[in-house]
Amino acid sequence: MIKNVYRVLGLMSGTSRDGLDLAICNFTKKEEEWRFELVKGKSIEYCIDWERRLKDSVHLNGRDFSLLHVEYGRWLGRQSAQFLQDENLKVDLISSHGHTVFHQPEKKLTVQIGSGHELAYESKQIVVCDFRAFDLALGGQGAPLVPIGDRYLFSEYDFCLNLGGICNISFESTKGRVAYDVSIANMLLNHLAEKLGKSYDQGGKIARSGKLDQSLFNQLNELPYLKLPYPKSTGFEWFESEIKPIIDNNALKVEDQLFTGVQHIAFQLANAVLDQKKENPRMLITGGGAKNIFLMESIKQLLSGKVEMVIPDDDIIDYKEAIIFAFMGVKRFRNEVNCLSSVTGANRDNTGGVIYLPG
Repeated sequence: MIKNVYRVLGLMSGTSRDGLDLAICNFTKKEEEWRFELVKGKSIEYCIDWERRLKDSVHLNGRDFSLLHVEYGRWLGRQSAQFLQDENLKVDLISSHGHTVFHQPEKKLTVQIGSGHELAYESKQIVVCDFRAFDLALGGQGAPLVPIGDRYLFSEYDFCLNLGGICNISFESTKGRVAYDVSIANMLLNHLAEKLGKSYDQGGKIARSGKLDQSLFNQLNELPYLKLPYPKSTGFEWFESEIKPIIDNNALKVEDQLFTGVQHIAFQLANAVLDQKKENPRMLITGGGAKNIFLMESIKQLLSGKVEMVIPDDDIIDYKEAIIFAFMGVKRFRNEVNCLSSVTGANRDNTGGVIYLPG
């Protein structure tokens, strides 16, 4: 039934594989405006086994990959059910991004594991998932998807930046909403931190102790993907095939690689923002990278006096993507557009997502 108030549980697992974000949200539509309230958020860190299985998923055979898809969906359903029980809250539906394993839009391939059937059965809730595939069928990139939420829920900002495994940006242009993957981000920094036995470089402290290697900086900035026009998107395969070999096949100290990686991310982002030539713009920064103090300082150094950088409360930093996927589930449930062709390059705006019933 179409209504104007919804309570939804949004689920998000990002390319950095640091864990599952769960966000229970209220959405209210008044005339043509949408408002949201984050009721409760929770992050579940992946255990060593799940982190390994997700990391190795790109190498599985068909049978084992299908089994992982089912088991991960079952795990999502159980985590969702437990969260709702612990909070003693009811929702209209669960909206799940799943975990992206393959994203090769040039082949019309995108795969987010997490069986909707299993998730619905285990949680006893209506589930919406598989948001990207239809857009690819229409000739789009299937990504980024978050800009629909940027437009309706965070419209007071000129730019919305997410610093997750990959850095992506969203903004309004004369041709409509535009968004694309700018560069690598935490996927690179976390890979380097792991070489020192850490899951990530807290606050960028290790990176701060390094120094710039001009050769590595130039190599990263010459990656062919960075020269492509938008709309464009990328994923883990790009990191593994083109970036990881550059990083792993040099004799630099990890500290210097981290420092150089941070400067590369800041440089690419600053160019993307300044190319738009907006007057007195405000930029919302979310995702795990917003907590990397050294990265934030490096970006600010390049944008100081040109862009107002807004870092929100931790709840928005941590759960913005889960909130927006919850919103996308509402839009799908109402059979309204939740994927913008101006962002993805599809031949039309579309309504992505498959609805699964609990039984």
